[in-house]
Amino acid sequence: MRKNGFHLDSKEPDWSKFRDFIMGEVRYNSLMKTFPQEAEELFVATERNAKLRYEGYKKLSEM
Repeated sequence: MRKNGFHLDSKEPDWSKFRDFIMGEVRYNSLMKTFPQEAEELFVATERNAKLRYEGYKKLSEM
């Protein structure tokens, strides 16, 4: 049996702080100022995608 080389050694992110984290980046902050409605939709999608990626990493580490 082959051992999985991928090891996830970080704890799960605090998703309640995700928005604060991305708003610390100029690109997201500028988007919110310029296109607030579109930015909100994109921020929701960004968080959803980040959660999906993290879940994928967790599954890989369990294989």
